[in-house]
Amino acid sequence: QVQLVESGGGLVQPGGSLRLSCRASGGIFSIRTMGWYRQAPGKQRELVATITRGRTTSYQDSVKGRFTISRDNIEKMVYLQMNSLKPEDTAVYYCSIPGTAYWGRGTQVTVSS
Repeated sequence: QVQLVESGGGLVQPGGSLRLSCRASGGIFSIRTMGWYRQAPGKQRELVATITRGRTTSYQDSVKGRFTISRDNIEKMVYLQMNSLKPEDTAVYYCSIPGTAYWGRGTQVTVSS
């Protein structure tokens, strides 16, 4: 059974930075593609970024150049470094294994002055 726990969210001013962390337990973490998703109020959940076991990354167009996804296979951690944050980045951010039912509970990110 895989468990995913996010942390690192909070309130930040526009232009600021946050680093989200996701700790995985159980399962074979190192062979899995991992992803960060987000859901803003009144909107559908959307994929933000993914990283394969070989560390190939992909990003939603709106975050390219601002967000960086990374992973530590030994510590079973996935990170999302978010820079130049905008109010439209406000959402609950979730860690997940794409294509599976494994999701964390999410961490709130609020970008506001």
